Amino acid sequence: MLTASADGMTREQVTAKLKEVLIEELNLEDKTPVDIDQAAPLFGEGLGLDSLDALQLAMAIEEQFGVRVPEGDEARPIFASVDSLSAYIIDHS
Repeated sequence: MLTASADGMTREQVTAKLKEVLIEELNLEDKTPVDIDQAAPLFGEGLGLDSLDALQLAMAIEEQFGVRVPEGDEARPIFASVDSLSAYIIDHS
């Protein structure tokens, strides 16, 4: 997969790419982008991700979108859903 900045990408394009990154980086082979509800929580009842998944996802976002993701409590609202991640990526590109 090519590394690209989110500059010039629409929110829909960022969301679509983010879903692909989630599936690829977190080995969610049983999911397709359509299966991922962009408003659903990433942790707990939503995708059921854990803290190791968050770390892996943060590194993938930095690599794929060129956006630095904060750590700890500051990252919680960013990782709430695909929508919140997309908004963060667009705002910080």
